[in-house]
Amino acid sequence: MFATVAAVGFLGAYIVVPTGAALAEASAEDTSVTTLYAAAQSDAQSLVVDIAGETSAPELSRGSYQVYVKPKPKPVVPAAAASTKAASGWAPPSVVPDPGSAQAIAFDMVAARGWGTGEFDCLVALWKKESGWRVNAHNKSSGAYGIPQALPGTKMASAGADWETNPATQIAWGLGYIGGRYGTPCGAWGHSQARGWY
Repeated sequence: MFATVAAVGFLGAYIVVPTGAALAEASAEDTSVTTLYAAAQSDAQSLVVDIAGETSAPELSRGSYQVYVKPKPKPVVPAAAASTKAASGWAPPSVVPDPGSAQAIAFDMVAARGWGTGEFDCLVALWKKESGWRVNAHNKSSGAYGIPQALPGTKMASAGADWETNPATQIAWGLGYIGGRYGTPCGAWGHSQARGWY
């Protein structure tokens, strides 16, 4: 039994730890050393693209795409700080705007000037864009005020002392301004469309 265990042990040592004849055989067979990099290079693949009938590579372009920019949230301003009072101490009065009656007043005034319904349509579009036909519309950045967005709003005082609250006074001033500068409401509307203001 002892002889069998010893024979198995010698055989196992010969296989696991190559020494002697086994080591001599291995070194005689393997005369070149292969590194891990060389082994990886021999396994590497390459791709060659041949475009038939073309002398140059095709141009690649990015397809159309849209960019969505998330709008920045507007900061919440406390009620006390949200006052529209300008540095001069003037603030638009609290008036309930009535665009329907303002347009009715404007229609009569446009007709009294001899302008037709086409001119009235241009006026409606112009002042809808400028103020939404609100008698108390106030542009905080420029200071423009009222239905015609007079800049500054105090210019309308030349048409009446009630310029801050009376749509008829504002419309009368606005039609005078349009007539003097652009000739007609359609002339003012055309300028507004071309330049963004009138």
